[in-house]
Amino acid sequence: MQIRHKNREIYFREQAECTQKYVIPYIEQVLCIKPNLRILEIGCGEGGNLRPFLDLGCYCVGIDIDVAQLEKAKAFFANHPKKQNLRFIANDINKVSPNEIGHFDLIILRDVIEHLPNQEVFMRQLKCFMHSKSVVFFGFPVWCNPFGGHQQICRSKWLSHTPWLHLLPKRLYKKVLQLGGESTATIKALLDIKDTGISLFRFESILRKEQYQILKHTHYFINPNYEIKFGLHPRIIPKYLQIPYLSDFYTTAMYYLIKK
Repeated sequence: MQIRHKNREIYFREQAECTQKYVIPYIEQVLCIKPNLRILEIGCGEGGNLRPFLDLGCYCVGIDIDVAQLEKAKAFFANHPKKQNLRFIANDINKVSPNEIGHFDLIILRDVIEHLPNQEVFMRQLKCFMHSKSVVFFGFPVWCNPFGGHQQICRSKWLSHTPWLHLLPKRLYKKVLQLGGESTATIKALLDIKDTGISLFRFESILRKEQYQILKHTHYFINPNYEIKFGLHPRIIPKYLQIPYLSDFYTTAMYYLIKK
């Protein structure tokens, strides 16, 4: 487990920096980010991804089921000069009514879709918060990549540094985590991710089924997050190496921009 997993203020700053440097320029290839744009982040945690948008004068709403994280978010934004444009909601997105929060110009899910159960149902419900010109940004690790199981959260150094460990059969994976001394909560979290981790084929199959249009997508060999975490510059996988199924094993992150 890295310090950033314990110190949420560090994690908050990392999110904000990556969004400022990489996510916003990526989105601006199809949508100009300007004041008063309505932004919704699903699975916002402490709200680090929202800070650069708030700085630009956007109206921001963050939704998360983790009440403790949202309390930290409110503390982090307590002195922000534009905090009146920010709202946090502690709830399951599937239980939030569009009548309560309206429609949004941009919806963000960064490192979230791989944690959600019933992803097909979620993608259908997502349309309720969109108007005809809404854009949705997805950034997520592909399940079969070396650390797609989020095993980096393990306290055991050897478990947290073992690539593709999460691809073991579920029963064996659980046993290895137990032998490594991981807590019951950590084991449950990692097994939950094993149930919800998403491949490129499945994600794009859901998009087709729910009639979404892909505006832009990018395969990363080195995740943009890794620059802030490890000092590694992002690297895009060239098209000739974007081999169906096989590239899932070396694509550390996917960025997508989609619309209805």
